Amino acid sequence: MTATANIRSERMVEPAREFERLWRVRRRHAHIDALLRARGGAWDLRFTRNDRVLITQEFADRAAAYAAAETRLRELQRAGWNTHW
Repeated sequence: MTATANIRSERMVEPAREFERLWRVRRRHAHIDALLRARGGAWDLRFTRNDRVLITQEFADRAAAYAAAETRLRELQRAGWNTHW
């Protein structure tokens, strides 16, 4: 396996069964997902673009993670992204 292939495989999203998809937006043949999972006593909020991880944030509770996801959704919609399930 080449170095490029190793980088690609490491950046792919973990299996969907670990994360709950909160929403998906689309624009120009691309998509961004907000994914949420419980991990220990914390909650991870992950944003992916075309199944590649952009950022993962940790929150103390589910409500705070959900509020952050909703804030980002509104920002993306203002920028021209359309919701799509």
